[in-house]
Parts: sequence; C-alpha cells; structure tokens
Amino acid sequence: MAELLTGDDFGAIFTTVNRSAFRLEPRDRYNVPAEHERVRRFLAGNPDTDYLLAAHDWGTMTRAAAADGRPFQRVRVVTVPLGNYSRYALWSAQGNHAADEEIRYLDRDQAAALGLPVRPPHDAWLLDDNRVALLHFDDDDQLLGAELLDDPATVEQHQIWRDIAWKASVSRDEFLRSL
Repeated sequence: MAELLTGDDFGAIFTTVNRSAFRLEPRDRYNVPAEHERVRRFLAGNPDTDYLLAAHDWGTMTRAAAADGRPFQRVRVVTVPLGNYSRYALWSAQGNHAADEEIRYLDRDQAAALGLPVRPPHDAWLLDDNRVALLHFDDDDQLLGAELLDDPATVEQHQIWRDIAWKASVSRDEFLRSL
C-alpha cells in the first residue's frame, strides 16, 4: 500500500480543489472518536443542535467553495432500515446542507445492482475529475488515511461511478420521505 495522507496533509487536499469534489460514501458506519458523544446524544433523543448549527472549518470551506462555483457533493449509500450511525448521519447532514454541501442518498441494494463498489465498501473522493483520494479504514471503521491516485484509468472509473451514483440517488428530503 502506498503512503497514506493523514491529518493536516489529508485535509489540505480539499483546499486545492479547483472545480469540484465528489465523494462516494458507502460505509454504514464511520468510527470517528470525536463524534462518539454527538452520536450518543442523538440516539438518546437529545441531539447536539448547537454543534450542528455552529461554524466549523469544513462548513466554512465548503460554503466558500460553493460560492466560487466549486461544489462539494456526496452520495451516501445506506442500508435500509438505517442503522444507528446512518440515522445520525442523516440528521447531521443538515449542517452540511447549510454549508452548501449537497448530500444525496442511495439504497445499498440498488447501488450494488447498478455495479457500484459498495460490497465491500469503496470509499473515495474524486477531486477536480483528475485525482482520486481512496480512503483506507481499519477493521473497526476508523479512517487510516487517504491514498492519492491520478492514473487516468482510476480517475475514469471513479467518474463513471460518480455519474451512476448521482443519477440514481435522491435528495436528503426525498430520501427522508421514503423511509
């Protein structure tokens, strides 16, 4: 495996986006220690709305990028019925939407039928249609880092997957109505 970008080095790739960023987000769970308390509160019926509405570096960046015509978009592939983390992520996506990041939803079975790489999950960012940040996770769903790839065949495959996922997915609101 190639050397993985982590921490600030990983975060820096998003500040270099010139045209667009798209993520195929196919995991049902992300083990993010900083979110544990927010997930726990959400599941207990006491969501952290202050955190949701607060200004954060990610939201500041995506809002500025959208204003400059550089959209950040995702398709979350989810298993229905939703597990605890997916329910939390669906709720917390309100903050992403408020920061002009568009997140759409696609049922895992439909994604698999369309040939998207969701079993096992293939989680990646397509950046400016010329780079792929392939995300690597451990067996406990914690992010290890990102492998930055730019070979044309890999980029083209991710463009195809993006186009399929985007066309088949629905908005957060439409997905909520379908549950």
